[in-house]
Amino acid sequence: MTKNSFLKGAAVLSISGLIVKIIGAIYRIPLTNLIGTEGIGNFQPAYQVYNLLLVISLAGFPTAVARMVSEKIALNNYEGAHQVFRVSLKLIITISVLSSLGVFLFAKQIAHWIGFPGSYYSLLALTPALLIVPIMSVYRGYFQGMQNMLPTAYSQILEQFIRFVTGLSLAYFLASTSLEMAAGGASFGASAGGLCAFLLMIVLYFKERNKIKYNIQSSTENSSEDARFLIRRLLNIVIPITLGASIVPLMGLIDARLVSMRLLQIGYSVAEATDFYGQLSGTAQTFINFPQVFSIAIAMSLVPVISNAYTRHDKEGLEQTTHLGMRTSLIIGLPSAMGLFILAEPIIVLFYPALGSATHQSVGQLLAILAVSVVFLTLVQSLTAILQAVDKQRLPVKNLAIGAIVKVVLTYVLVGIPALNVQGAAYSTIAAYSTAAILNYRDLNKYTEVKISLLSVSIRPLMASGIMGIIVYVSYMIAMPMLGMKMATAVAILLGVIIYGIALPLTKTITAEDLEMLPKGQAIYRLFKKARLMK
Repeated sequence: MTKNSFLKGAAVLSISGLIVKIIGAIYRIPLTNLIGTEGIGNFQPAYQVYNLLLVISLAGFPTAVARMVSEKIALNNYEGAHQVFRVSLKLIITISVLSSLGVFLFAKQIAHWIGFPGSYYSLLALTPALLIVPIMSVYRGYFQGMQNMLPTAYSQILEQFIRFVTGLSLAYFLASTSLEMAAGGASFGASAGGLCAFLLMIVLYFKERNKIKYNIQSSTENSSEDARFLIRRLLNIVIPITLGASIVPLMGLIDARLVSMRLLQIGYSVAEATDFYGQLSGTAQTFINFPQVFSIAIAMSLVPVISNAYTRHDKEGLEQTTHLGMRTSLIIGLPSAMGLFILAEPIIVLFYPALGSATHQSVGQLLAILAVSVVFLTLVQSLTAILQAVDKQRLPVKNLAIGAIVKVVLTYVLVGIPALNVQGAAYSTIAAYSTAAILNYRDLNKYTEVKISLLSVSIRPLMASGIMGIIVYVSYMIAMPMLGMKMATAVAILLGVIIYGIALPLTKTITAEDLEMLPKGQAIYRLFKKARLMK
């Protein structure tokens, strides 16, 4: 049951996340072609500030609410679960009002401090989202704690769709005014999307009210706690998780500041520094974020399921779910890294034709470097979720902080080398996530009852990814002279997906038991069996 709940939850969030990322990728492509990497260089720094403040407002709350609600439900205390939701909602409203008001009042000063004054309009446009999205996250956490991932999935899709339509439309109409205004219009899409998704979440919550009331009334183990005690316990979970989650956007914000400062110091102009930063964070980074759709879904699904098993002292269920979570992360991270590395520049040419050959080459080099970090990033997310779920949430905070220090030092040193310039920030990203992943893995085996052999969970995904990588490289090299770069890239990507799908059961990276736990998994198993890929 534990494995079933985890895989189904991960599948629902992965599918919704995939749809969200597809919409986001489609959005970013015309936006980048419309306002260029310099315009994206004004758009992206505001998002770094936004992501940091959003993390402070909400990062710990969905996880903490999901975990505490899951614990209460495991004890058949539905009244206590709903109390967690109510108390969390009041707390997050206070925090989100303060953060959104702060950005609205000091947007101009923030834009100058981070080194990108053109981000002013983007910061202003994001303030409504800072008010709305954190409040919505508590609703999402409540549903996730009940292992109902559909409200989160529906709201994520709607949020991204409205962002796409609103942001791109405003950017198009404002592009003739200035790149800064166009970037601001694109940013406002997040606020419009957040509002629509929040309204949907309210509707879905009220649709579930009768079921929630019935569960509370029919439970024989209901009890409430003192609100102050509940807030203290909530904050004990939220604060370490928030500190840990804040490190990544803080790294991004420091990156923005350091990259701008160091590029100016070695002789680049403000416009050139903005352009380089747009290449790094707004273009190459977009493809690195894509595999996170699945790894984040895995992490979100791991927390309530592992927390439930941990509360019930179900050691077997705990071991099974953690091993499955780690293996699934590598099934995603390894082929993604390999594919992005092999086809780095062709992918940029395929999706961003308007950038020009020099920029294609520059961004392609950045993407090839960043591709290596995907494996470590997916591992960090799963290992962090596992540690959080077994009440060791402070350990990943410490480890990611160490990784962040490595990142800052190396960014400062490497970006200042003219031969590397902005590539230095990409190399420092690999160092940061590999450091955090290694330390998380060490702490999981050292300080918890969960014991994971990295070799045992990685060897088969590595074999399947290696088979895929060889086929992708060979097919691209054969097809490119005949079909041209764009078509050859599309063919290689499609062939890579098919080959990897075949390699997974052939190498026994996934089993019939794994497939049966997925939605429509039996149909997939029958298909594999018919093709003689499984017994």
